[in-house]
Amino acid sequence: MRKIINLIAASGFFVASLVGVQSVRADDVMDRILQRGELRVGVQTQGEPVSFVDKNGERSGLAIDIAKMMAADLNVKLVLQDYDWKGLIPALLADKFDIIAADMTPTPQRTAQLLFSRPFFYQDTIAFVKKDSAFKTWQELNVKGLNIGGTQGGSFVTTVRDYMPEATVKEFASGPASAQAVASGRIDGAVSSTANVASYSASFDNLRPVEGIITREPLAFATRKENIMLKFWMDNWIELHTADRKLDNMVKYWWTSTEWEKDHK
Repeated sequence: MRKIINLIAASGFFVASLVGVQSVRADDVMDRILQRGELRVGVQTQGEPVSFVDKNGERSGLAIDIAKMMAADLNVKLVLQDYDWKGLIPALLADKFDIIAADMTPTPQRTAQLLFSRPFFYQDTIAFVKKDSAFKTWQELNVKGLNIGGTQGGSFVTTVRDYMPEATVKEFASGPASAQAVASGRIDGAVSSTANVASYSASFDNLRPVEGIITREPLAFATRKENIMLKFWMDNWIELHTADRKLDNMVKYWWTSTEWEKDHK
């Protein structure tokens, strides 16, 4: 009996130790951010109007403005690291930076390995085609033999697979690459957000959106699953700046209008 009691006690100490280690790890990232005086943020390299290099050669976009304000509120320096879309999650998991600041949807697969903030806004997903195409609605693209594009590793590819299962999905390294493929006639259409499609239509004068909203997706920032305090901090930050309308004003400028184009393109 004494051996059993000792074993239980030892097991309890071991579990408590693990909990203690996890608690330290959860708090550690906020301590590191404040101690080093830097908020390290991973962004995608090509993603108007979320993250891109503007006409002045400066990193700009909705995610950039949000990250800048976050760093300012923490009174630390913002350090941006550029990655292709498919490289963001692996780099975060490798502890290359603290958060992903992108138009990323917290899908079940992603939330199994990452912690997401509460959504900072929602995007409508639509399809687009060449102007001279006969297609009028996104449902008409769900046809065997059609090739529909989306960003590799992103939710737009999942949307094509889920809502256009008869079509063949074609994956591209970036949204602009899929738009160029549609404009050149290499694929029949593609799926993206309303803001992205508006931007692509301005860049390629032979593109147009088709009718209908396919999905409405929440967008959030992500951190590693042990960074609990950082996740809570981001949630609180979004709550505060939703209340004072600063976040709404940024979303309006960058996402629901084309006002940003005259300043950055």
